[in-house]
Formats: sequence, structure tokens, C-alpha cells
Amino acid sequence: MRSILLVVHTTRRQITSLAVQAAVQLRESGFDVRMLPSEAADCAEDAVRVVESADAAEGCELVLTLGGDGTFLRAAELARPAGVPMLGVNLGHVGFLAGAEPHALADSVAAIAAGNYSVEERVTVDADIVLDGVVSSRAWALNEVSLERTNRERMLEIAVAVDERPLLRFGCDGLLCSTPTGSTAYAFSAGGPIMWPNVDAMLIVPNAAHALFSRPIVVAPTSTIDIDLVSSGHEAVLSCDGRRSIAIPAGARVRVRRGELPVKVVRLGELSFTDRLVSKFQLPVRSLREASSTVDDSEDF
Repeated sequence: MRSILLVVHTTRRQITSLAVQAAVQLRESGFDVRMLPSEAADCAEDAVRVVESADAAEGCELVLTLGGDGTFLRAAELARPAGVPMLGVNLGHVGFLAGAEPHALADSVAAIAAGNYSVEERVTVDADIVLDGVVSSRAWALNEVSLERTNRERMLEIAVAVDERPLLRFGCDGLLCSTPTGSTAYAFSAGGPIMWPNVDAMLIVPNAAHALFSRPIVVAPTSTIDIDLVSSGHEAVLSCDGRRSIAIPAGARVRVRRGELPVKVVRLGELSFTDRLVSKFQLPVRSLREASSTVDDSEDF
């Protein structure tokens, strides 16, 4: 039997109602539908199979998320180690990670059942926290890892090196190392460029740097980025996709590389990233002159 894991943001009644509809349609299409215990209870859906979170996605054909990008990122923690592709239904705000909209949920489920979808791989980043030459902990992210100050009264003093060659040193609020997928998230709000998801690269974005040069930098996918906390008393925190945090003591190094495991994303239809970018950001694709030409010239102003 084909299996699917349904991950749901259950704080809104609209979403739980759609989750029940999706579960029923999937079950009628021959799927074994899995849900996490708390979410299954919130949806009051008895026909799903309740699974523990540690290995919930193991053996599934895909993971279907109903919610915003936060729900997608939460589900990625289950799907990535299992190598299972993900499809997000956008019930949040911008929803760049989602591949379907709620009004098309029934059609999306039908396409999944018919196998009419493609799978693409998204680059991730891995981060090692090195203290006194020893790796003390590891983390990963789909969007970005962000080194941030914890003391609001003092800037972080950091030194940045790429491929073991010194590049930058400055005071700042923080520094982001982003994937192309994450270029439309935190990195974008910090002034970074938008990168197409299939670009093979990593992005370095200083956050409020006190420096003459603080431009975003794109580096090779094979590069290693080292970020040193060079001043004593300057602890920081490493945030991974805004979901997982690690305390970084003064004197530590954060070493960022391309992730060993990608996140697999399901795509339905032929909607290009360009079209999604225009739609999500409501970009003007017509000039003011073109727009004004639609006005009746005979109208007396």
C-alpha cells in the first residue's frame, strides 16, 4: 500500500477541515495516511494511522503539509533523513516553499494519486560548531543558518573566511549563510539577492554590519565558510531555519558547508519559479506606460 505522511498546522479550523478532506480523499485513493499523534487528535480523524514523530516519514511516498512555510520546515525535519519528497499546500502568508494552493487541494491529491508529479532536490547547508579545535555540535538548514547576537547592547565581532582564506572582519548584528531556496526568506529581508532554486551556490549575507563593505556574497557550492566569534564576552546563537537554536560561546567557530542530504520537493504542473516569484511578490510585469494605455484616450480628464 502507498503511504503518505500528512503534517498539519492545526491551530486554525480551516486548515484542520482541509486536512480531513485530504485524508479522506487520499484514503479513498488507496493510501495509508499517517499523522503525528497531536495533529491526528486535533483533526479528530480516526481513519489515519498515528505514528511517532522520530520515524514518521520512513517508507512514505511523500509528505504532504498543510500550513505555511513554518509547517513545511517542521516537516522537512522528518522527510529529509528518510529521503522522502515533500509537497506543501500554502495556508500561510507568502508560502514560497509550497507547491500547491488550498483551492486546488482536491486536484493536487488527485495528481499525487495518479503519480503526475516531479521531484526536485533542494540544496541544504550543514554547520559544525567548533570549540578549541573540537566539533561540539552539528546542525543543518534548508533556508539558512543565522548567527545572531544575544546581547542587544553589544554588536558581535566576527571574522569570516572562505576556503580558509580571510575575507571579512566587522561588528554586526549577525551573519546569514543561505541556500538558494532560502534567498527568498530571511536573507532577502536582510538585503540579499533572490537566487533561483536550481542555482548551485551558497549565499553570505551580513546583517546590519558596521563596515564599509557589507554586501552579500555568493560563493561556490564546494566552499567552506568559517565564522569566528573573535571577541571575549560575545556569545551568540545559531538559528537554523528559525526553528532550531544552538548557543555559540565566545571564541567558537561556526563552519558552514553544503549539506550532505538535500530536501526533496514535489512539483505539480509546469509553473516556473519566475511565475511563482511574480505571483508571490506581486511584481509589476507591465510598465506604467503600458498600464496607462488601457485607459480610454477619449475620456475627458
